[in-house]
Amino acid sequence: MTDTLELLAPARDAAIGIEAVNHGADAVYIGGPAFGARDKASNEIADIATLAAHAHRYGARVYMTLNTILRDDELDIARRVAWQAWDAGIDALIVQDMGLLEIDLPPIQLHASTQCDTRTPEKARFLQDVGFSKIILARELTLEQIRAVRAQVDRATLEFFVHGALCVAYSGQCFISHAHTGRSANRGNCSQECRLPYTVTDAQGRVIAHEKHVLSLQDNDQSANLAALVDAGVRSFKIEGRYKDLGTVKNVTAHYRQLIDALLGERSDLRAASSGRTRFGFTPDPRRAFNRGSTDYFVNGRRDDLGAFDTPKHAGLPIGEVLRVEHDHFDVQLADATLALANGDGLTYFDLHKELIGLQANTVAPLGGGAWRVRPNETIEDLKDLRPHTPIHRNRDMAWDRLLAKPSAERRIDVTLQITDTDDGFALAITDADGHAAHARVSHAHERAHDAGKADATIREHLARLGQSAFAATRIDIAFAEPWFVPASVANALRRDAVAALEAARAAALPRLTRTAAVEPPVPYPGDALTYLANVYNEKAHDFYVKHGVQIIDAAYESHEELGEVSLMITKHCVRWSLSLCPKQAKGVTGVQGTVRAEPLTMKSGGDTLTLRFDCKPCEMHVVGRIKRHVLNEPVIAPMHFYRSRPAVAA
Repeated sequence: MTDTLELLAPARDAAIGIEAVNHGADAVYIGGPAFGARDKASNEIADIATLAAHAHRYGARVYMTLNTILRDDELDIARRVAWQAWDAGIDALIVQDMGLLEIDLPPIQLHASTQCDTRTPEKARFLQDVGFSKIILARELTLEQIRAVRAQVDRATLEFFVHGALCVAYSGQCFISHAHTGRSANRGNCSQECRLPYTVTDAQGRVIAHEKHVLSLQDNDQSANLAALVDAGVRSFKIEGRYKDLGTVKNVTAHYRQLIDALLGERSDLRAASSGRTRFGFTPDPRRAFNRGSTDYFVNGRRDDLGAFDTPKHAGLPIGEVLRVEHDHFDVQLADATLALANGDGLTYFDLHKELIGLQANTVAPLGGGAWRVRPNETIEDLKDLRPHTPIHRNRDMAWDRLLAKPSAERRIDVTLQITDTDDGFALAITDADGHAAHARVSHAHERAHDAGKADATIREHLARLGQSAFAATRIDIAFAEPWFVPASVANALRRDAVAALEAARAAALPRLTRTAAVEPPVPYPGDALTYLANVYNEKAHDFYVKHGVQIIDAAYESHEELGEVSLMITKHCVRWSLSLCPKQAKGVTGVQGTVRAEPLTMKSGGDTLTLRFDCKPCEMHVVGRIKRHVLNEPVIAPMHFYRSRPAVAA
């Protein structure tokens, strides 16, 4: 039996989604008109339908995000959006709110968002059994944990993030943004408090990190782990980035397309989830995209190098160092003779306090020997600590940007064509690499060719003109009883009709993805009580969990029923570990073991104070705080109708 591997790319809008498909994506995920967990990346259904039509030509899929938690008054709007998505041919919905499973949804396939915080085999099995066809696993899982999930999930597909920005919290388990600003991460409006600089002090008030971005992580990069993830049970590789620009999506999608194709070439038990070969007009390099450094996170166990503590910004690639600094320019010695600078390039360096300083090159000029003169837009006096031997990075490469702004990939499905003579004219058969076939016929008088070789070449030339289609001819057979002359107009008409028929045949053969039936009677949820961490924000979600045996259900944090000091973030990232203050690190070290304890730390940024508490058994960190008064004073749009710790009794 052959399994499919899916490369799933993000799209801020339909145009980017189309290019993601062109650059090799097997599927694209995109936000709809509302409730898409990225409030600045919404799209109209008609635009997503256009994307879906393009994707379906290659057997690729389009998934629409509907993955915020919803108020009771929003459920009917979400229902209408879901039906519009179904009618438009969208292939699946990515959802978080279990209330959606209790309303009149179309039979569209459902995928459990990473916001569902799926970390255990029991949770994954439950989601499968209530009707989810795909489960997007927590980013924090190790290979061993993924294998354990796969052992319990026998019908749903496992999806895993392989590239892009990392949320420091378990997805769905971060409430700092809402507590401090009223902007809920679970509602698609995160204020990214995790990227702020913090000063961390210990129980004695000693500063152990000053103005460091201690919650800011490097970016996810699983390039080296794809084969291991496949062996663990992952079948969908997801790229993060619905806010990313066109060039980034092209570049990163192309990078993973090449890696997956190489893997498929080694594994006869696997095949791509969609059709076609992609050729690129550039060499993919994810290091050129916005990134904060790279980590494979916890896939291979806890690492020491998770943090992007000095800056959450994109420093770029190192290119050389400063030679000299003058009053209106500075000179740079490039480390590689093949490199070149361009007007408008973005350059960065770290000052003496390790703060990232950025500048734009207004004009550049080569000096010879790999040296370049840079006249920045900024005044030299404003460029703090710029001095000879300062390492220089480039975080915007204008030549690269111009390259990716142009058409940069071509995706084609291989076809063979055979033209034959008929009693009253000619027929053309076309067959694609997936086995789909179509035919076209035309009536035309038979006329012997004066020059058989030239006639043959002309027929092949016109039949091979597939440039406006999704196809590329790998073989053209001419099976005539006699060397007939075929006018260009006849050959072109045959080709157009055969291609249109093949497109129609492929579309008819592409199965509609439909909902997996839930197990009956309803399976029990793995637990009989839910706290605010379960993000239950409407009555239908409450009813869902009651149906599955939960006895006590607290309302979501956004309901403001949790007013005291609580965990505003739960994360696998540990500040103590990152600062070498973990008791586990001290174990076995003479003179140190026993002196380091996992006592709470205090973290401050501006006027905000948070407490870091450490749960060493599961090796997790809790960021503890309380909701701000100004957030509580905001008017409630739709108050909750069930209350904290109310017994959940089935009717």
